[in-house]
Amino acid sequence: MFYLVELEDYVRVEPKLFGLPTLEAVEQQLKETYADYYSRELGKVVCVVEVTSVGEGILIPGDGAAYYISNFKLLTWKPVLQELVFGEISEITNFGAFINMGVMRGMIHISQTMDDYVSFSKSDALIGKSTKRTLKVGDLCLARIVAISHKGNEPKFSLTMRQPGLGKLEWIKEEKLKKEKEAKKAAKAEKQSKGGKKK
Repeated sequence: MFYLVELEDYVRVEPKLFGLPTLEAVEQQLKETYADYYSRELGKVVCVVEVTSVGEGILIPGDGAAYYISNFKLLTWKPVLQELVFGEISEITNFGAFINMGVMRGMIHISQTMDDYVSFSKSDALIGKSTKRTLKVGDLCLARIVAISHKGNEPKFSLTMRQPGLGKLEWIKEEKLKKEKEAKKAAKAEKQSKGGKKK
């Protein structure tokens, strides 16, 4: 889920940025600091939205940088259990698929890719035994976050596509059309049975 976060912190501005106006230097430093930043509390920082205020700078003996108390806004993405995510399959392996969610990557275990017995093919695709559905690199999918692990340097996300309304976009479209046809057929049958009873 995306959040707009407002923070107040001392920003350490490196000497290489001293030639810029203070606000610009602080903004540039924040962009460098939060370029690949992730924390359990904030999530993944997407971008620095704006610096709203910059206070007086202070110098610390022995450190060539300047520190400015600053207020700023960040756009972050923090994963939430059961959240629906949209993404593109970026890698297929013999144990599942990796999905690029734009901000980060998640993993779909082979058993969670579809409601079928799934095997890994020589053509780097996952194939359903009875449905013959295939999942390959570049496919657009809708999945749900079912587990989040914060062990190690980067978080890991486990996803599922085995619930109704999830999976490859083509599969979702097929299911919708199938349900619409069944509903029309049922309505037609009901109409005919009512018409027969009146006679």
